[in-house]
Amino acid sequence: MFRTKITVRYAETDSMGVVHHSRYFPWFEVGRTEFFKTCGMSYREVEERGVLLPLLDCYAKFIEGARYQDDVWIEVRLSRLGVAKCGFEYKIIRCADDALLAEGYTTHGFTDKSFKPLNLKKKYPEIYEALKTLL
Repeated sequence: MFRTKITVRYAETDSMGVVHHSRYFPWFEVGRTEFFKTCGMSYREVEERGVLLPLLDCYAKFIEGARYQDDVWIEVRLSRLGVAKCGFEYKIIRCADDALLAEGYTTHGFTDKSFKPLNLKKKYPEIYEALKTLL
């Protein structure tokens, strides 16, 4: 499990003073982007090599609201790795008390720059193997 920390910004909160539900998916993306660096390449480097990861499916469950200036952990785990797609699981946890605030998942396909599906293991074995070490 990989973790990165963010602080809730005022613009992310709604009129009730809690983080708006729409902000959690960008937080998942922040976590996933940082997670990719742990396999020795950035998301940008993967894309520059010709591999895109379009979103196929996403889900979030909201348990408790985060508030302005809360520090939260974004936990990310590569949960599935196939030759044509992969899946990530996320947890948003308040740092102060380790309360689980939200959890979810995203599923991504592997495509070339024209969004044609590709077999990552066959076409880019070095990227596939780097990701495999993170399962």
